[in-house]
This record gives sequence, structure tokens and C-alpha cells, in this order.
Amino acid sequence: MHIKNLILIALVFTVFVSCKNEVKELPKSKEIKSEMKKKEVVYQVFTRLFGNTNTTNKSWGTLEENGVGKFNDFTNKALNEIKDLGVTHIWYTGVPHHDVITDYTEFGISNDDPDIVKGRAGSPYAVKDYYNVNPDLAVNVENRLEEFEALIERSHKAGLKVIIDIVPNHVARNYQSLTNPEGTSDFGAEDDKTKTYDVNNNFYYNPGEAFVVPEWKHGYQPLGGEQHPMADSKFEEIPAKWTGNGSRASQPDMNDWYETVKVNYGVSPEGRKDFDELPNGFENEDYKKHFEFWKDKTVPSSWIKFKDIALYWTAKGVDGFRYDMAEMVPVEFWSYMNSHVKMENPDAFLLAEVYNPSLYRDYIKRGKMDYLYDKVQLYDTLKHVMQGHGSTDNIPPILADLSDIEHHMLHFLENHDEQRIASPDFAGSAEKGKPAMVVSATSSTAPTMIYFGQEFGEPGAEDLGFGDPTRTSIFDYGSVPSQVRWVNDKKFDGGQSTEAEKDLRDFYKRLLNFTINSSALMGDYQDLQRYNQEHTEWYNDKVLSFARWSDDEKLIIIANFNADNTYGFELQLSEDLVEKLKLEDGEYTVKDQLYNKYTSTLKVENGNAEVRIDIQPLESFILKIKEK
Repeated sequence: MHIKNLILIALVFTVFVSCKNEVKELPKSKEIKSEMKKKEVVYQVFTRLFGNTNTTNKSWGTLEENGVGKFNDFTNKALNEIKDLGVTHIWYTGVPHHDVITDYTEFGISNDDPDIVKGRAGSPYAVKDYYNVNPDLAVNVENRLEEFEALIERSHKAGLKVIIDIVPNHVARNYQSLTNPEGTSDFGAEDDKTKTYDVNNNFYYNPGEAFVVPEWKHGYQPLGGEQHPMADSKFEEIPAKWTGNGSRASQPDMNDWYETVKVNYGVSPEGRKDFDELPNGFENEDYKKHFEFWKDKTVPSSWIKFKDIALYWTAKGVDGFRYDMAEMVPVEFWSYMNSHVKMENPDAFLLAEVYNPSLYRDYIKRGKMDYLYDKVQLYDTLKHVMQGHGSTDNIPPILADLSDIEHHMLHFLENHDEQRIASPDFAGSAEKGKPAMVVSATSSTAPTMIYFGQEFGEPGAEDLGFGDPTRTSIFDYGSVPSQVRWVNDKKFDGGQSTEAEKDLRDFYKRLLNFTINSSALMGDYQDLQRYNQEHTEWYNDKVLSFARWSDDEKLIIIANFNADNTYGFELQLSEDLVEKLKLEDGEYTVKDQLYNKYTSTLKVENGNAEVRIDIQPLESFILKIKEK
């Protein structure tokens, strides 16, 4: 969902957080470490915007006015270029059929009401039909599913694994699937609407009350006030359903997720769980044991419906899912859901939004999530540093706090919910993202994610209708200027990119390709920050340094977040780190792996070591220690 300040307004689910650090020992085990894969990189792309080269960008513009990208825009050439950027997984955002204002009635698709749709192109998180895809994305609407299946095949051919969204907490108010497989039914189809709650109802209801469209404030009007036959401040829903963010009001506020309805997972309005809970110690069991646990259990209807949806897409070749607002759904459901997915595809990539750090371990260990966003700790802290009012000294404690689950905490600097780095409200310059990107991509074994356009320094300045600039709009038709220049009339070669855009993309390409080929980045980590703050003259909290190593690769990574100052100092390695790196007395050459230009000498004497560093504003080094 867009705007996450409401994430905790929902049913309160009781969780039990395990403190057993089962993952903490992984980096110490050479046997396990040798079996770990290389780093993974996710490229999130807003599918509707990627290939659109129409530059009109009219606020509230129609599909015909502003254009729209298609599945077919992801040609073999485009996909190979994305792969060559250093990408392993591509997350096609906005694929499931969600509410849109464009008229597709000639294809048997009902029109959607602007009073319950955000923007003209609609929110990708108000899914109307989980068994089909957004008709906007197809050249031939009747064959839209086949066109997406062809894209999956092209992506795999390019060496990319495919991720799509599943939004378990809520669905569109007017959910209606036209293509349910045999034996499945729509959400709410069997609900007893005379009850506020029943364990097998898919929704919560206000019996005897009708839904009322929110009262619009601050000058907002659907479609920007354009006349539309369905924009009449009315939407028929009797009885009213609870809203996606947990609002129980029959007339939600306009800041609620009014375009969606909350899904019931068998949790009563009072918070009672009407399903079996996992036994103590199950956080230590693998997905196979979790699958076996649920085999003889009766589970709520909504669990089965979402499990069937995930397996439907898995069978079509989708390699993983990004789960929206996962913490608003009970962790037991995730045990059930994810164990079923893993039984079909043990390598499935399961990424979830969980913003409450006290829930991280529960959703990873009992919920069997592979990865969670490292948002409220690492991302938020890096953002402050990039903006010039944060200290790099705050970063190592975060990495230490998450050390037992570090592999599961996906790192990012941009996604569709967050402001663009280059936007004036964030850093105002894509260059200021460089040191943060190096730290984000190299400080743990977790995957890295970038958002399309990030590699060009896209500022997200367009006002396309619903929502404010600084984020690339996910609600309206439009195009992304820096992306248009790189797409270059579908040549996908950067032919119209500026020199600054080309240079920035080259930086991302160098960095990401290094990460996915480095054994050290799947190995051990040690902070150098505190030791150097205590022992090194001129060292300061606008730089950050740490070591990463494996049996065959030893790295010293340092980043300068200051946009104005060059720093020079003798970076110190503590005696215990020298021992861990197995460095003998003498001199070692260290060479930067990003641009292969900076070289220095690491001097080891009596168990202590130092290396001269001269680092320019916003510069970063990945220094590889060469054997003597």
C-alpha cells in the first residue's frame, strides 16, 4: 500500500517472538557458508510505466492521452540489459488485475467506480481478480494472460527469476474474478453477511449498514473533478465491509485504504484466533515440517483461497512473491501459505513487508519468510545520513542488532512507496545515493533491491494526479523521463540518456555485478567504525568502513557520505581482525574493485595493520586485499 503511516491500524495479532539465534551461527560454519548462493539482486519495475515512451504526462490523463507500457515492451533486448545490470530477479509490480478506470466492458470486464479507485490507472494493491492480469498491460486484452506467460518465459530465457505481488491483507471493494479455475470461488462468495464475523467469512461486515463513500477533503475529487457517469459519491455495498487498513466504519475516512476491504483470516473482532497455533519450538522446524503440521488441520476459507492463488502462479512459472503488508495477517497463515509454496518450489523467493522490528524473527522463523524489508532500521538511518543530518556511527549497531537474521533483511534505497533519492524532499541528488548504495549492497549477505529509474537518478517530479511528486506515481498513467531516454524508442540502449545518467547507470552496473560474483559478501563481516573512531586521527562519522571476507576473498569497504569534503587518514585494522583475515607481517596491495583506479598499501606489523585512505566526496572503495 501507498502511505504506510497507517500500518499499525488493524486487528492486533498476538505474536510470540523467539529469541533463539538459530541463524547467527551460519556465517561461522564453513560447511554451510560454502553452500550459500551468491548475493541476489532484485530489480523492481513498475510494469505499466517501464516501456511507455509517451511524454505527455498530463495530470489525471487517460490511457489514450498519456500512454501505457505493455508486457511486450520487455523484449529480449530489454531483459538482457536488465540482467547485465547485475540483476538476478525481476519484480513485475502491478501485474494482478486491479481496479482501473479505463473501459474494458467489450471484453466482459465490468467498469470500476472512480469513487473507490485511487488515480485513473488504479492502485496495484486493490486487486480485483487474482486469476488474471491487468488488461492495461496487454496488446490484445483477450490474450492478456498468455502475454504475461510469454513474458515469464522471456524473463527466464534472459536468466531472470520472476516475482509478482500478492496482497493478502485486502482486496478491491468490488472483487470479481472472471477466470476462476474450476473448484475455486470469489472472495466473499460463500460469506454469511448477516454476521459481523464468522471464521469462514472472507470479510468482516457491518450488518444492516450500507457503505458510504468517504467525505472528500482538501479539494480532492476523483479523477481530478472530471465528469464521469460513475463518479457520483455513491457505491453500492450492503452490508458495508471493513476497510483494508482495519477501519470498521461504514464510511471510512479518505485517508483510510477505502478502495479495499480487509480479508478475515479467522481472527475475531476481539482478537481471538479461531485456528490452530504452531507448537512451541516450531520456529526451529523447516518448511516441510510446517507443511506436515497443517495437513490434518482445518483452516479458515481465506487461507485456502490465498494458498490456491499462490500455487496457481507458481504453476505458471512465477518464481516468488512480494507480500504486501504481511504483518497485518497472522503469522500462522504464513506458515501454512509459505510451506505450501516451498513444497512446490523449494527455491521460491518470498519477500514481505514487515515494519515492526519486534515481529521480524517471528515472521522469518515461524512464518517461513525468506526476506523482509530492512526499512525502519537500515533504510531510515541511511536516509538521514544521505540528507546530511545523520551519523554513520548509527549504522553498525543496526547491523549488529540484526546479525542473527541478517541474511533475511533485504536492503534497498528506493521502491514504489518511498521518495526518489534525487527528489528535493529526499537527498536532492542521485550522487548522494552512491555511498549509501555501496553500504546497502555490501554490508550483509541479504539481497539488494533497486527500483527502476534509480540507476538513472530519476527524481519522480511528475504530478500525474493522485498522490504527490517525489515518488513515481503508481496510481496514474504516465511515463518516467529518465527511463524514456534509456528506452530510446524501444532500442533499450540509453541512446537518449544524459551523460550523468550514463555515468550513474555504469556505477550501478559495476557495483551490482561485483556483489553477485563476490564470495566475501556471502561470508563474514566486521565493523571498522568504532575502532577507527577511537584510534584514527581525522576519521569521522561521515565515513563508514567495515571488512568482509571469505576463504578466498578479503575486502575492506569504505564510503564517504560527505558531499563536500575529501578525507585522508590511516585506516586501522584491529589485532583480532588481522588474525581473522590471516594476515602476516608485511605489505599487501589493496585495489578498488569498482573502478580499478585506487590502489594503496596495507601494512601489517606485530599483529596490527593500517592502510592509507584518501577518499573524495561521495566516493566509495571496495578494496580487495591481494595476496603477498
